Amino acid sequence: MAATSLYDFDAVSIAGQRADFSAQRGRVVLIVNTASACGFTPQFEGLEQLWKDYRERGLVVVGFPSNEFGGQDPGSNDEIASFCQLNYGVSFPMMAKVKVNGSDAHPLWQWLKGERPGLLGTQAVKWNFTKFLVGRDGQVIKRYAPTDAPASLRQDIERALAA
Repeated sequence: MAATSLYDFDAVSIAGQRADFSAQRGRVVLIVNTASACGFTPQFEGLEQLWKDYRERGLVVVGFPSNEFGGQDPGSNDEIASFCQLNYGVSFPMMAKVKVNGSDAHPLWQWLKGERPGLLGTQAVKWNFTKFLVGRDGQVIKRYAPTDAPASLRQDIERALAA
């Protein structure tokens, strides 16, 4: 059966627990592929701020570490979790490391890219900190480039939370 919404997927948390996205039904979800040693790594701070500012209103930020771009997240899940918490105070949910491109990309990432292709229709994620905003209905609202700072998403998040 083909996936029709975010709620058709699950993943493994960075702590090794199954995370079923159907538990996020009715929430707005911001999904980001992350890396610990990237020029965009300071975005963890902005993502954490979005989580703190909007979680009571229904936003969930979810990070998916990936080592696909320049080998910028080579550590174990434990090392990544520790780095994010120590350096950026990350308290939003982090998943276990995944691939976001290619035939062995995590199914959620295959679906996200198909729902909102990038520039000129390309589906591949080009770099770390590509972001997808998913509405309360489980449908992808928008895709953001790595260069889009988390603070620049506030207006779209506000709109999605109000929907």
